[in-house]
Amino acid sequence: MKVVIQRSKKSSVKINNKIVGEINIGLVVLLGVGDNDTIEDIDYLVNKIVNLRIFDDLEGKMNNSLLDVGGDVLLVSQFTLYADTKKGRRPSFIHAGSPDKAKEFYNLFKDKLKQKGIITQSGVFQADMEVNIVNDGPVTIIIDTEDYK
Repeated sequence: MKVVIQRSKKSSVKINNKIVGEINIGLVVLLGVGDNDTIEDIDYLVNKIVNLRIFDDLEGKMNNSLLDVGGDVLLVSQFTLYADTKKGRRPSFIHAGSPDKAKEFYNLFKDKLKQKGIITQSGVFQADMEVNIVNDGPVTIIIDTEDYK
């Protein structure tokens, strides 16, 4: 599983010019599900994301977590995180999870964030979305669960 996390001041997802998800202070999480991902990967990432100390404390140091600041999450499915560009000019997505698996894991990921007490907004799985992100910092972090295995 791969995520791109961006600290956000204000972000939203639109479909057909209608906002379907919106947050203020928090994190935008772009989530890619791979063909070898497991439930343990979801648990690892959810725990990592809600406890990652990337928000400023009173001294301006990144010392607070999403839980500490009471931030929200805007979750967006992003299978293109599994783009393989090693050969040719057209990316291959052979290692991305199947749409059925990815949708199941995306929904489970969203549910587990909510179980941690995080207000979670989201896009719509497999929809053509316009994602607007006001990246705070900017702070952008990439996590791949293959790196911890």
